[in-house]
Amino acid sequence: MTSEDKIDVYTSSDDKIQVESSDYTIPEEQTTKKTFFSSFLESFQRAEENEFDTHNNSRSVQPTFSQLETSVSNQLVGNIKNKNTLKRNIKPRHQFMISIGTGVGTGMLVSTGSALRQAGPANLFIAFAIVSSFIYTTYNSISELAVVYRELSGSYNDMFKFLIDPAFGFATNICYALDFLCVLPLELVTSSLLIRYWTTKVNADIFVSIFYVLLFTINLIGGNGYAEFEFIISSIKLTAVISFLIYGLIKDLGGTPNQKYIGGKYWREPGAFRGDDGINRFKGLCVCFVFAAFAYGGFESSILVSSVVEKPAQALKKGRKMLLYRIFIVYLGLLLIIGLLVPFNNPKLLGGSSSESDASPLIIAVSNVNVYPHILNAVILLSVLSVANNALYTSSRTLHSLFTQFCPHPNLTYVDKRGRPLTCMVVTAVFGLLCLFAAAPFRVTFFNWLLSISGLAALFTYGGMNIAHIRFRKAMEVQGKSLNELAFISPTGIWGSYWGVFMISLIFIAQFWVALVPIDSAKPDANNFFQNYLCAIVWLICYIGYKIYKKEWQFLIPVDKIDIESNRIIYDHEVIKLDEQEKKIKIQNSSIFKRLLSFWC
Repeated sequence: MTSEDKIDVYTSSDDKIQVESSDYTIPEEQTTKKTFFSSFLESFQRAEENEFDTHNNSRSVQPTFSQLETSVSNQLVGNIKNKNTLKRNIKPRHQFMISIGTGVGTGMLVSTGSALRQAGPANLFIAFAIVSSFIYTTYNSISELAVVYRELSGSYNDMFKFLIDPAFGFATNICYALDFLCVLPLELVTSSLLIRYWTTKVNADIFVSIFYVLLFTINLIGGNGYAEFEFIISSIKLTAVISFLIYGLIKDLGGTPNQKYIGGKYWREPGAFRGDDGINRFKGLCVCFVFAAFAYGGFESSILVSSVVEKPAQALKKGRKMLLYRIFIVYLGLLLIIGLLVPFNNPKLLGGSSSESDASPLIIAVSNVNVYPHILNAVILLSVLSVANNALYTSSRTLHSLFTQFCPHPNLTYVDKRGRPLTCMVVTAVFGLLCLFAAAPFRVTFFNWLLSISGLAALFTYGGMNIAHIRFRKAMEVQGKSLNELAFISPTGIWGSYWGVFMISLIFIAQFWVALVPIDSAKPDANNFFQNYLCAIVWLICYIGYKIYKKEWQFLIPVDKIDIESNRIIYDHEVIKLDEQEKKIKIQNSSIFKRLLSFWC
């Protein structure tokens, strides 16, 4: 048996790897002192092959998704082809806040104003509740795969290729990359809309340019502080959300100065649903699905982070609790308060008739006080820039994964000595220049185009995650593998994945209808169709184009031929059960504070 045929075995909940043999040695550190400038310039040079190769293997091993912008650690093992070697140094508190706050930006804090204007508060709440149901099952499904394939290069981006079909993987990876490429200029355009709350005299492109340069400078310096940065920003977001919920409830009950009791007034007049008839009201619900899908974009960040925590299976279980808090407090809680305080016919909502129609619905809801709106707008701006920074970081790494899988040209997969995918960062930088449309009179229309592309792209990715989980479970069953080999088993099982695929399919059908025949119209609208369904067309072109180019006509890889062994980690079920029992006993014998903390967190 060669070293490439061996399978790593996890034997404790601490995720320590037992390896039969490894002759990997850490390169000796250079002792020669260099100036900061010379070291900075040298960092842009191409990384040497042996920085990502095993010691006695001529096969070049591409850096994994997590290796990018990190240093090689001494935890490399010789049995898995493309390994994730990022040091396990992310703490539980990072995982806690990243699970709650990462990705909460434009989709939730700004674009909900446009959805509210088009559909009404009830439709908006229902759409988010439906999307939340399959987001939860999708989290469980991809978490199961993320643990067993935690060392896989490209993370879950690679799974589509060998669990479903290469053409599906290619098309979905294109859309996933397109998603983050659109999110960057989208968030920067949003930042200009938020700046307009304070001033409209200064050209918006000035602010956008400053933010653009700042974000790229941060990414050039490095991503070593990603976890701490997200922890701080997510803490601020969570504090702002809780303060808004408390204020909104007090205002709705008539507890603020010069404000009478509101209650459910705006759900009665102008109403809970926008539209003159049942068809247009239902179209409003269909429109909100894409807004909800976009708002949840980034929830998978906690799954990516789980590959670099000390105990990934435990971290994902805690992350599942945090996702529930995010669903019920950050999303549904905010939507309920916004719907009570802001009627859907308010002209200041995004896309409305007012010259001030760029405001966030949160700002509109608190506009009757003096200082609080400015603080809240600053927090929203910070949140938007945080998401833009995450999109910039992730889009370049996603492109690198795409090129590595399907077009491994040395210039496209160029990685420097700091682990930065420079070519991919240049592509991202060029695409990010679209943010300079922030000062254009059609900025809201441009905003909606980017929003639609990002929302549908996210749905393709989430659908792929669920299909990959179904195919993995089927392959495990057909090939005689036991679920006891898994460290994390989805509590919603394979039926949760079926539910996700079913709901996402219905959303695509509903979106096709409202894209072709928009609200308040009985005739097809070509412009509206391409604006709202462009990403689906791109996916079909990529899928069919790949099939034609490769001359591969199979729809799916046969279940009995799916390779579930390569890169998979097999866990010792008995040891995992023993560790869980020890953990329960330890919690039972701890203080009441620790027991409460364990239950809620």
